[in-house]
Amino acid sequence: MITHPEKVLFPDDGITKGELAAYYESIAPVMLPHLVGRPITMERYHRGIAEKGFFQKSVTKGFPEWLERVEVPKKGGTVHHPVVRDARGLLWLANQNCITPHVWASRVPRLHHPDVCIFDLDPSIDDPGQLRDAALALRDLLSELGLRTWVKTSGSKGFHIAVPLDGRAEAGKVSGFAHAVGQVMVGRYPDLLTLEFSKADRGDRIYVDTGRNHPPATFAAVYAVRARPGAPVSAPCTWEELESGAVGPRTLTLRSMAARVSESGDIWADLQRSPSSLTAAIDRLKGLVASS
Repeated sequence: MITHPEKVLFPDDGITKGELAAYYESIAPVMLPHLVGRPITMERYHRGIAEKGFFQKSVTKGFPEWLERVEVPKKGGTVHHPVVRDARGLLWLANQNCITPHVWASRVPRLHHPDVCIFDLDPSIDDPGQLRDAALALRDLLSELGLRTWVKTSGSKGFHIAVPLDGRAEAGKVSGFAHAVGQVMVGRYPDLLTLEFSKADRGDRIYVDTGRNHPPATFAAVYAVRARPGAPVSAPCTWEELESGAVGPRTLTLRSMAARVSESGDIWADLQRSPSSLTAAIDRLKGLVASS
C-alpha cells in the first residue's frame, strides 16, 4: 500500500508519489532483470524535488519482514543495503519517497565480481554534439578492444555506456581496466575529455567517470526516474538514436516510458546474454598503450 499517494513529488509537472509508484509497478517486468540482487542506495525526497533530498544506504528499522537486505562491512561498522527482487520491492522503495534507486555493478552474493562495467560521461557544458562525439568515440574504442557496448540515458546530463561482463574479474581489475580506458580516451581527445574529478579543473571538457565499478560505488539503475523537472528516466536507448540525436540525456521520461516499452520492449534485454571476458580486452588495451 502506498501512503499519501497524493503527495506531489515533481511540483512543476504535478507528478505525485502515487504516479511514481504506478510507474515503477508498470516498468517492473523490464527493470527487474537489471536490478535483481544489486545492493541499492536510495535517493529520497520526502518533500518533493523542490526541497533537498538525501541518500540512504542502510535500512535498519521500519522495513517489512520480507524485504531482503545484504550486510556490507564499512569502516567502523556495517551497512544493510536493501535488495529488490520483485515489483513489491520496487513499490516499497517508492513508498519511501525514493525517486532514484542507485545500484552496485555487482550482485548478491558475488559482490566483488561486477557483471557490468559502467562508463559515465558527465559533460561540463550543454553541447549535444560534443557529448555525442564522446559517446561514439568511447563505443569505438571499446569495440577495438573486442567489447560489445550498450548505452542508456543518464536522465541527467550525460550517457552511461555499459559492457556486460562474465563476472570472473574482481572489482579491482574491472575498476583498473575502466580507468585505463579513460586514460586512453583522454590521450586521444585531450580537448574534449578529462579524468579530473574536481569540476573546477574540468573546464568545458566532459568528465569520463570510470569510478562506478568498485563497491560501494553506484550508478542510477536502469529505468530509474531522476529527481529533475520532467521526471526524466535513465533509460536504454540505441546507438542509432544517440547518433542521430533522436534521444538525449533527458528525452525519455516517466510519462513517455510506457508507450516506448510497449513499442520497443526492453532495448537492453540481451545485455546479460552477451557477457564479455576482460582478459583479452586488457591484453588489447596494453597493446594500444604500448603502440601510442
